[in-house]
Amino acid sequence: MQKNILIITGILFALEFYIYQAFKTLTNNNYLRIAYWAITILVYFFFIYEILNFKKTDRDHSRIQLIASIFMIFMLPKLFVAFFLIIEDLGRGAQFFVQSFGTGENHLPDRRKFLSILGVGTAALLSGLFLDGIIFGKYRHTIRKVKLKIKGLPNSFKGYKIIQISDVHAGSFLHPEKLQQAIDLINEQKPDLVLFTGDMVNNYASEFEPFVALFKSITAKDGKFSILGNHDYGDYGAWESTAEKAKNLPDLINLQKQAGFEMLRNEHRIIEQGGEKLYLLGVENWGEKPFPQYGDLDKAAKGIPPEAAKILMSHDPTHFDYIVKKHPSKVQLTLSGHTHGMQFGLDLKNIRWSPAQYRYKKWADLYESNDQYLYVNRGFGVIGYPGRVGIDPEITLFELS
Repeated sequence: MQKNILIITGILFALEFYIYQAFKTLTNNNYLRIAYWAITILVYFFFIYEILNFKKTDRDHSRIQLIASIFMIFMLPKLFVAFFLIIEDLGRGAQFFVQSFGTGENHLPDRRKFLSILGVGTAALLSGLFLDGIIFGKYRHTIRKVKLKIKGLPNSFKGYKIIQISDVHAGSFLHPEKLQQAIDLINEQKPDLVLFTGDMVNNYASEFEPFVALFKSITAKDGKFSILGNHDYGDYGAWESTAEKAKNLPDLINLQKQAGFEMLRNEHRIIEQGGEKLYLLGVENWGEKPFPQYGDLDKAAKGIPPEAAKILMSHDPTHFDYIVKKHPSKVQLTLSGHTHGMQFGLDLKNIRWSPAQYRYKKWADLYESNDQYLYVNRGFGVIGYPGRVGIDPEITLFELS
């Protein structure tokens, strides 16, 4: 591993020397140039130190967050500098070639400041956005209101309000109290039902302990229900024994119960109102491999009339295309999460882009297929990079009709 880190570091430093050409073009001040390299070397030493000292057995997520933050703020944006330098060097090379054969001149044209300014400016802007995403972005929870016509919905459920949250990843928040505003936002909607669609923790049930009181304060007339996401099983954690891991999931379910959430594991519940019924189904995680495929829609839908109004909670949106929309139960609405919108992108009224779309066909918002809907929540929390840029953390409010 250390050999690989040294090789990668060597490649990155070669790239740093190339990127430095832009900085050198912008200033002749030797003190600034020395300061540039001093900061760069210190950042790399710290980055390598953190990686070498990272242990999978560490249950504190802060080291992973620190490594991801350094990479996103100090390293990734510099690729934009390299991009503009490559564009310039292609032009300089073409100009050198033409001059060599046309006028006989054989010196490479000097660099121009414009593209260097553009590259450094773009990198600085991106670094600022990543920093903002860490300090403020992950707490910038927004309510997204979705009005949906559900086929077969009983009259007594028209106007019924459901809140969906997903992907809390409790271990990624060092200050639970900063989420109070998001909890208040949920309660202000006065929901009839609150549904959580998986990944309450990164790996360990204990991550949720400081959040129990906070999530217990969420209120809903007809209750709060949850399902499991791929992270909730503890498969990515380091365990001293199989017995310790086996205890983790029951502990998490118990903690969620203390917070007022009933866990649905390939089962359903009936919500009654005015003598009429709405069926709520919850399955365990089902995703494209290597993600676990524990979800069993046959079991969850057993005994439900085919024509009944049904809402399914399924963590991974790929479950919809592979299983749900072909299933004879004809689930009208599936609620998922999992993608986080990659915590980075553009999420405007008429423009929606994220790297998530290259991995998931359905990665955020509402999708429809043959009168069956899938909604993919952008997530409540963060993982890895401890911030959000352009893809705000989401609380979804559904109003049924």
